[in-house]
Amino acid sequence: MLKTTSAILIAGLMSGTSFAAKWHMPTPYGDGNLQTQIAYSFVKEVKENTEGALDITVHSGGSLVKHTEIPRSIKTGQVQIGEVFLGILGNESPVFKHDNIPFLATSFDDAKKLWKAAKPEIAKHLDKNGMMLLYTVAWPAQSLYSKQAVNSLADLEGQKMRAYSPTQSRLADLMHTTPMTIQTPDIPQAFSTGIIQAMITSPSTGVDSQAWDYVNYYTDVKAWIPKNVVVVNKRAFRRLDKATQQIVLDAAKHAEAAGWTQIAARAAKDKATLVEQGMTVSDPSPQLLKELQAIGQTMAEEWKAEAPKEVGSILTRYHQELGQ
Repeated sequence: MLKTTSAILIAGLMSGTSFAAKWHMPTPYGDGNLQTQIAYSFVKEVKENTEGALDITVHSGGSLVKHTEIPRSIKTGQVQIGEVFLGILGNESPVFKHDNIPFLATSFDDAKKLWKAAKPEIAKHLDKNGMMLLYTVAWPAQSLYSKQAVNSLADLEGQKMRAYSPTQSRLADLMHTTPMTIQTPDIPQAFSTGIIQAMITSPSTGVDSQAWDYVNYYTDVKAWIPKNVVVVNKRAFRRLDKATQQIVLDAAKHAEAAGWTQIAARAAKDKATLVEQGMTVSDPSPQLLKELQAIGQTMAEEWKAEAPKEVGSILTRYHQELGQ
């Protein structure tokens, strides 16, 4: 359930406006984030091509609705559209965990193939909950931030590890660390107050949260490539006329293409920024990589066991895409 303050704010924003003409789009990340910038481009294209008939306002950085509340707010129609990190939906269905499984897809090419394999199941589950998928934008590969050099998992044992999804919590357990659920805006405070000592996340999140202020090392393990999804309330979408619906779908297609094109360049830029700010950036030691890959295999097996039919179909399609 949305907190009272968020519900009141949303009601105020929606009052006196046409439901189909004025939409509100909460997003979890700040304006400097590529995913948010893609969202702004998306809504600009929609507004221009509908000549203002559909005007979508982006509320970035969790300013309207907190990240974990965005899916429910879209499902219930309290907002019409929103962006969410796909992995946080993992408790609703195992299919939402596909891009959080370590070492299942670690390159952008493989991540695209995994998304193609998983998309039918994702769309099916969103549809059951009154939502429709519009587009997705990948993150850079997720790597390890720590206060000290990490050459093996023993160097992290007992530490508190940030977790941003159910799958990451399981990963922290298998790494013999303690998972702590911390959303992106709260990362600096969590480190400064000792709530967490390490995290696995993207170079972009590291730059956004100025990781160099509280950690010294970035070990580029490239464990997985997660995604954000932008989804719309189905009833809100159906209220649009056919021409406007097509404009929204076309803008979504362009947004997804732009995101996949731009993410690799952003990843390289943000990793360079970590170096410029004095962080030690290095590849993982053979031992650390071997240990993490073994955990990835365990998590892949556990993931398939959660829903053998659905997950099995994703993996079958993925291996077909890989030519295996």
